[in-house]
Amino acid sequence: MSDTATLETTAPQAKVKQITVVQALNAAIDEAMAADEGVILLGEDVAAKQGGGVFKVSSGLSEKYGEHRIRATPISEQAIMGACVGAALAGMRPIAEIMLMNFVTVAMDQIVNHAAKLRFMSGGQTNVPMVIRTTTGVGVGFGGQHSDMLEAWFAHVPGLKIVTPSNAADAKGLMRSAIECNDPVIFIENILCYGLKSDDPGADYRVPLGKAAIAREGSDVTLITYGRTVLDTLEVAETLAGEGVSVEVIDLRTIAPYDEPTVTASVRKTGRAVVLHEAVRSYGTGAEIASRLHESLFNDLKAPVQRIGGAFSAVPMASVLEQAWIPNKDEITAAIRTTLDWKR
Repeated sequence: MSDTATLETTAPQAKVKQITVVQALNAAIDEAMAADEGVILLGEDVAAKQGGGVFKVSSGLSEKYGEHRIRATPISEQAIMGACVGAALAGMRPIAEIMLMNFVTVAMDQIVNHAAKLRFMSGGQTNVPMVIRTTTGVGVGFGGQHSDMLEAWFAHVPGLKIVTPSNAADAKGLMRSAIECNDPVIFIENILCYGLKSDDPGADYRVPLGKAAIAREGSDVTLITYGRTVLDTLEVAETLAGEGVSVEVIDLRTIAPYDEPTVTASVRKTGRAVVLHEAVRSYGTGAEIASRLHESLFNDLKAPVQRIGGAFSAVPMASVLEQAWIPNKDEITAAIRTTLDWKR
């Protein structure tokens, strides 16, 4: 072997930079603001004087772009949303930060009756290009008024796109695509995902809206989920692999529009499906997905589609009750075993 060949095989590999979800979101907004002066961010505590956002997603941006573009607002979700809808109609690409997802209830009129419908009501002449960033998540003791996943509400509204990432790379790519979208996008960030790290995908990275990711390939059962629960499903899939069970995990990334072709192809291959989300199980996104699978793949399914979600109650404050409320890995495993044991 030549000296050159020896050097090539023994040289240390370059270390890939890793970023957290917070850093990824910050970088995506930074890049978008640098590329387009029409991109602005409005929300409570988002500027430097207030700390760069409660979770530091906008840290450093007001110093760079000025407080006329990164504007801290009064505590008024209606004012934030109304101003962003108006800015979008005027040709800008605003980002509205609603601190916690439960607080979108205060601005439902602006979101549902204006942002979502103006393109339809103008015959396609008026777009509303805006991103509604919001945070939520069960497991941090924030209680019933600060923890709800309400994605099913908005997926039910024509004109809205609903996005939620499970990792830092997707957070960056989805945010860039959301900002550039000509329709309003609700971008759901899970509190427990903020510190998760992924390899930095680099500048100008984008993930297309409406395209799911196959997070793990498998052949026995398909597990369909999104957001934080992707992490639980991947752990369960790894454990079951040791027992000879092959689980395919699909991370939807975008809830609406729903990537039906990817999900359908996977379930047609495995013949079994489990749908999981952190939101309350009743009337949730999982019900829609399960119904579509039963309608389109009735003759291909080897077992009924199983659904897993949160308990039908407000999210408890007490830690022991909150942990009991959250769908857990034992429930996921049990649902998978149910599909495998089903005799048709």
